[in-house]
Amino acid sequence: MASEIKFTQDTMKQFNVAKSFTVNKDRINAMNFSLDGETLISSSDDDSIVIYDCKEGETKRTLFSKKYGVDLIHFIHGTEQVLHGSTKVDDAVRLLQLEGNKYIRYYSGHTKRVVSLSICPTEETFLTSSIDNTLRLWDVRIPTAQGLLNAQTTTGPNSRPVANFDPEGVVFAVGIQSSLIKLYDIRHFDKGPFTTFRPLDINDNNDRQTTNTNQLNEQWTHLKFSPDGKMISIATNGTSLHLIEAFQGLPIHKFTDIVNDRQEPLQCCFSPDSSYILCGSGDNRILIYKAESGEKVIEKQTEHNGAIQCIQFNPAFLMFATAHTNMLFWLPIIDSQPTDDLSS
Repeated sequence: MASEIKFTQDTMKQFNVAKSFTVNKDRINAMNFSLDGETLISSSDDDSIVIYDCKEGETKRTLFSKKYGVDLIHFIHGTEQVLHGSTKVDDAVRLLQLEGNKYIRYYSGHTKRVVSLSICPTEETFLTSSIDNTLRLWDVRIPTAQGLLNAQTTTGPNSRPVANFDPEGVVFAVGIQSSLIKLYDIRHFDKGPFTTFRPLDINDNNDRQTTNTNQLNEQWTHLKFSPDGKMISIATNGTSLHLIEAFQGLPIHKFTDIVNDRQEPLQCCFSPDSSYILCGSGDNRILIYKAESGEKVIEKQTEHNGAIQCIQFNPAFLMFATAHTNMLFWLPIIDSQPTDDLSS
């Protein structure tokens, strides 16, 4: 399992493109690995859903959601079903049975587009946030929300809430107005957050003014716990990436050498051992940082023709994937010799 490997700088430097796919005609807006690492699924602005075989390094199937559109795609119940957001008709989340391409259930309630969807790793539960300034907690078996949280009472340029579960599925974090994080215990979420902090207010005096200015212009677009649960990464639609301590919000590092002229909603991911952070950039680069020191150790040019908005590490195999309109599989290739078996 990739989570059992201790990643080193040499390991990270060895990653190179092993497979390149050009299935999509438009931007790939989301992707997700199955828990066993054998399958990757992606959604695109061209209304397509592409399923990849990660062991063989090939595409398996392409489905379409022409009526509703598709984004925020995520496996649930193994690899037989997926949840996804909608880009047309309404703002419901949909449960799709891949075999037969049949919708099983619609989850309605949000009145504007859903911008984050997180699956609880231990229960039949998922969490959504929307630009309608609400978050909803769902039981996958029931079409109505089991919990409703109001993210804020005012709207503005930074009013997009983001949320995610911790690796144990006990806590979820909610980012509000690109400045405030609230942590909830899923077992008692109706009692309110058990802690609240403003992570970007805690800075050295020399950096305080710069941080506050950037905070007004940058919108948080993605929030994620590290695999060990000790850190939270906050990606933005600007040129910075923030790494904070998970339960007090103390700043660990702020990475500022990302290019993002078009203010794309960039993402980042951790290596499975939480020691490295990988981030896509608007100029086709992948930037790799040490989580502990904040040092940028690797910078890789890619074959992408635009901003790398999707980047994820495989939870089981030693590989990661990046996407724009094309999909790239990355493996630690020695002497630049690709391998066809991605599980080796």
